[in-house]
Amino acid sequence: MKRINRTFRMSVFLGSTFIISVNLTSCSRDNPFDLKWTEANPDTASIYSLSRPELNLPSGFDLVERTVVKIEDPNATGNWDFLLDSRNGELVFVPPAVFGIESEAKMMRLPGLNFDEVLEAPSDTSFYSSDEVVPVETGSVYVVQTHRGKNKFGMLCVFYGKLQPLESRLANGTVTFIFDRNELCGELNLVPKD
Repeated sequence: MKRINRTFRMSVFLGSTFIISVNLTSCSRDNPFDLKWTEANPDTASIYSLSRPELNLPSGFDLVERTVVKIEDPNATGNWDFLLDSRNGELVFVPPAVFGIESEAKMMRLPGLNFDEVLEAPSDTSFYSSDEVVPVETGSVYVVQTHRGKNKFGMLCVFYGKLQPLESRLANGTVTFIFDRNELCGELNLVPKD
């Protein structure tokens, strides 16, 4: 009788081990930590110059959250990557450090390129501007390193994205642009890899 119980328990143990190993093997195909950016999600946004007389217009943009930001909102401090302003007769993008706000946000202008041509963010961030304004040009693409934001696991990190002004109106103090960003922390690819 003891031999039958021992054999039965051994069979149950081996059967359970087999089932667990099969389940673990099948899980590895959908490893949640094997992160890939699989789908581009370009969108458009419009922002208003901070120099306009009206208050509470969205002048800033948060590329992490993919949304316009009202700079006058007290909760906006440090939660945006650039804003639009009018300076010396032209529209300019302004990173937070220009106002003395501590942020990792910075941007780089790539003249003469269009949105689809820019496949990767330059890795040398010393070429990015963090404490100077960047002129707005419809014939340029802008690469942005964002402020620190949360990824889907709640970790704080910077992201890389790109934008291109589609319409710039100095008289109205507005810019409409197309944008997208890599969903993965610190990844330089600006289009999903196959």
